Amino acid sequence: MGVARRLASLARVAVSALIAASTVSALSGTARAEGARSDWARGLVIASAVGIADRQAPSPVSARGPARRAAEDAARKQLAAALPALPLAAGGTLGKHLADAAIKARVDRAVAAAIPLDAEPSTDGSWKVTLAVPIEALRQALTGPRPAPASDVDGPPIVIVEGARVTPAIGYKLGKLAAPAIWVQDIPAWAKDAPRIKARGASAGTIDLAEAKGSESTLFVIVAPT
Repeated sequence: MGVARRLASLARVAVSALIAASTVSALSGTARAEGARSDWARGLVIASAVGIADRQAPSPVSARGPARRAAEDAARKQLAAALPALPLAAGGTLGKHLADAAIKARVDRAVAAAIPLDAEPSTDGSWKVTLAVPIEALRQALTGPRPAPASDVDGPPIVIVEGARVTPAIGYKLGKLAAPAIWVQDIPAWAKDAPRIKARGASAGTIDLAEAKGSESTLFVIVAPT
């Protein structure tokens, strides 16, 4: 009987160890990243990753949480790796400014707060997750916070800029305004009734506009040449 009790005790220890190992493995999670891309028409830098379900997890349900977290972590890593290469309107790239601790901290916060665009679970407990960092958040990371003047409520919320023959980049000024912008080839339906301005040219990170319109809270929809 003593031998039987010892064998039963050893069996319980072995089962407990297996459960613990499965739990640790499930919590650690692994992921497969799919890279990042810039979507200037949506004003986003986007990355997707797949969180792979732990096959040793007690069930697919218990694997889902760690798999999703692994996918989100992998997507954020892809975003963080891609952002330094983004071009700036004044020249150079975002990466050249990340030596500034304040700018880097703001960029890191933007990555940490990346917007979830999509999340697709699989029956085995895996997840495919797509996250995005707004390009406007990166522009503001470079310029830092500013007070909101009363003039921000003046002017139209959206302005279309036509004829700007410039490559999409972060931080173009629209005349004298430092404002958010997206870059499109076709004007979206939600902006079709917005006022339009012609661009007369561009230099030194500024698009010269034929007339002043809008404020620093206006979204400028820049129609890029095809």
